[in-house]
Amino acid sequence: MATVPTTESIPHEKGDAIENGHSVSSQSPPPGTRTGPETEKPKLNFGQKCLRELKTPGSAIQIILAAILGIAIGIAVSSTTTDIPEAAPTILEIPGMLWLRALRATVLPLIVTAIILAVQNLKDMSEGGSKLVKWTIGYYVLTTIFAVVHSMILMDLVWSNLMVVADAESLQVDSDQQETIDENSGNAPHDIVVSVFTSFIPQNIFQALAEDQLLGVLVTAVVVGCLLKRDSALLRAVKEIDKMVFIVISFLIKLAPIGVFFLILANLLTLPISDIGINLGVLLGSSIAGMFIHLFIFLPIIFFCFTRENPFTIWMKCSPAWITAWGSASSAATLPVTMRCLRKQKIAEPIVQFTAPLGALINMDGTAIYFPCVVVFLAITQGMTLNAGDYTLIVLLAVLSSIATTPIPSSSLVLTIMIANSVGIPITGMYAVVVAIDWFIDRFRTAVNVSGDVFAARILEKMSGITDESVSPGGREQQILDRMVMSDNQATPENADIITPVKA
Repeated sequence: MATVPTTESIPHEKGDAIENGHSVSSQSPPPGTRTGPETEKPKLNFGQKCLRELKTPGSAIQIILAAILGIAIGIAVSSTTTDIPEAAPTILEIPGMLWLRALRATVLPLIVTAIILAVQNLKDMSEGGSKLVKWTIGYYVLTTIFAVVHSMILMDLVWSNLMVVADAESLQVDSDQQETIDENSGNAPHDIVVSVFTSFIPQNIFQALAEDQLLGVLVTAVVVGCLLKRDSALLRAVKEIDKMVFIVISFLIKLAPIGVFFLILANLLTLPISDIGINLGVLLGSSIAGMFIHLFIFLPIIFFCFTRENPFTIWMKCSPAWITAWGSASSAATLPVTMRCLRKQKIAEPIVQFTAPLGALINMDGTAIYFPCVVVFLAITQGMTLNAGDYTLIVLLAVLSSIATTPIPSSSLVLTIMIANSVGIPITGMYAVVVAIDWFIDRFRTAVNVSGDVFAARILEKMSGITDESVSPGGREQQILDRMVMSDNQATPENADIITPVKA
């Protein structure tokens, strides 16, 4: 007969297994008790684990190999061939773009359902829910401020001394860029502040949904989650949509190696390696160096202080997330992969549902590092000297702008003009240089942003003390059932304590 998962009124001890429709304790028997033959699977060595991962569709190893192969071929071709047909990158990008468009299509329903369910779970907690909200927002803001400050210090003390003033010809503005510059040159510093706050409250929720105004959608989802009752029919519909979205995401992640390969290959074919001058080289170096310092020094120190765990273990285990981020240049498009990776690391479901979508929208450390680099670059190459007041204003505007940046490729270009104008830096032909290379730096920014979300989830789990057991029994049972759907309905030691199959 078919079996269906049900819940028992009395939970079993953690670690119980399932046998013949009943719960069987997995604790060691008393000494002298005879036991049956060992049924444990043989342990795999490192090589066998790698081979198993290599055969698994959409695994971390497959994505890493696809990214390395795309980078190698792209750089080799762009550095040795000067007459690449204009249509070649566009045609090669088609498989990757189709995969990316499909992934982006899941982002909006994913954010809405995840936030609504997260708020429901936080409501059911006797303690820890409000603490998670405050600490999550505080953590994201503080790491963003630090990212901007250390980027500005490095630019002032180190990188600005390596830049040279550009010649008059380089300062000429291209006609294609003039329209964009004119549209945004009239914005004052307070416009950025206004933009940040107005983005949280949409005038028309349907327009916000249609135009992917994600911050407004997030706030609306929080309100809906607070108002819905546990037995609401709409809440049941949200849970069903959440399951369907993750089934689609599971399929798309299996195609991730193909999508990442073609996205990286097509973009690197257009990389003008031979045309990178000293100023552009310093801009690239300063931006990427600042991101590496933040990712491999600052965030790991914070992570270890709060968790006492090796930060690079979880970072490597979540490699599909930041590799997909590098390939797609979009935190929002990477969100489904990020949440899946966090679930695999046994992060508590309320943490995943709340911190990951929020982090994808406002935790933009890589972008925060980039703003001071590009603004100082524009100033130095035009022979300008910035004072302490200018640096302070850049820091404040960079923090606000990184929060206001939409999680889509190259969305920071417009805000760069606004910040530069705020400190009196004219937008000349050097802005065209920034535009030409922005798509490449954007990939590193996005990878840092997503990596920050991964570290934040584990840190906030430790800080808040929230676990899956913190949720009410009904909510926890639903989480386990959802995870079983995403893992082909396999009962595991993690869900065996509340799920037992019975004959139908």
